[in-house]
Amino acid sequence: MDSFGKIFILVGALFLLIGGALLLFKHIPFFGKLPGDILIQKKNFTFYFPLTTSILLSLLLTLILYLFKR
Repeated sequence: MDSFGKIFILVGALFLLIGGALLLFKHIPFFGKLPGDILIQKKNFTFYFPLTTSILLSLLLTLILYLFKR
């Protein structure tokens, strides 16, 4: 039961970090507007897929997790 509590604390801390990062990403001017992000706007329809942003975040998270694993 002790390890179950530690997992909940770790997941809670992870949610706090993700929430803080999402609040900070609003203030980064280029985040979500990188070349390669797909934006299609029609009269009554908007489609946005942040392809380049997703790849960049994936690489960044992979690097961070790799460093923590070492």
